Amino acid sequence: MKKVLIIGASKKPERYSYMAMQRLEEAKHPILLFNPGLHEIEGREVIQDLSTIQETIDTVTLYVGPKNLETLINPILKLKPRRIIANPGTENPDLAQKAKLAGIEYIEACTLMMLSSNQF
Repeated sequence: MKKVLIIGASKKPERYSYMAMQRLEEAKHPILLFNPGLHEIEGREVIQDLSTIQETIDTVTLYVGPKNLETLINPILKLKPRRIIANPGTENPDLAQKAKLAGIEYIEACTLMMLSSNQF
């Protein structure tokens, strides 16, 4: 299984990023969590700076609004993931264009639905 980076990880169980964290772990996908305002979520380390990631990232799944994503575009692209999933409400045309130019698949979809339908 390849690493999944959750951008916008949350401690709040009602948040979709929290649900995605749980569902990805249940499906045995190794995950990394990113939120500059958190240090841990239920004992899991949360990364505050994308430039510190040394691991190969297969998928980045987005749970932050397009405006909050602006400063993260270049750090995400530097990770060279295979794909980026823009969950509903996180779509960013600038990121989509730059990802395509970098040869990174950019998908506008719901991670939870993809997991439920075995399309992840």
